[in-house]
Amino acid sequence: MTVKNWYYVLDRYRRWNIVADSLKWFQKNRELKLFAFVFMINHVHLITKTGNTIGFIRDFKKFTAGKILKNISAREPRVAALFKKEGGGYTFWEKTNMPEWIESDTFLLQKINYIHNNPVKRGYVLKAEDWYWSSANSACELRINDLPL
Repeated sequence: MTVKNWYYVLDRYRRWNIVADSLKWFQKNRELKLFAFVFMINHVHLITKTGNTIGFIRDFKKFTAGKILKNISAREPRVAALFKKEGGGYTFWEKTNMPEWIESDTFLLQKINYIHNNPVKRGYVLKAEDWYWSSANSACELRINDLPL
């Protein structure tokens, strides 16, 4: 999931915590299985399993958008203006998503390696496990489910 216009806003004012807390809620209340993740400054990668993927994406984006926009409005009012729609209201997440069905263990491991290496590729860290908001980092507060391999 990508922030509108790829704006760099998730790395400030505990916004990654909003994303993490939302995922924790879905794990507890909607039986979301989270197998891998990485939070970047303008997008989020998730490898999940749920009974209703479309519903999860819709509800997750709606909830996190509201919380993050409230945070932005309180902390950075000028930045909030970037998310205003012409007819009123706000848009935080891009409408498009890029979900891919994982049909093999090989494909699953390729995707996990890809998302874990995102912060390395961007030059934020030297090793994937050094990026806090990643399932590659065992110290991260967000817990993952065992892989179904």
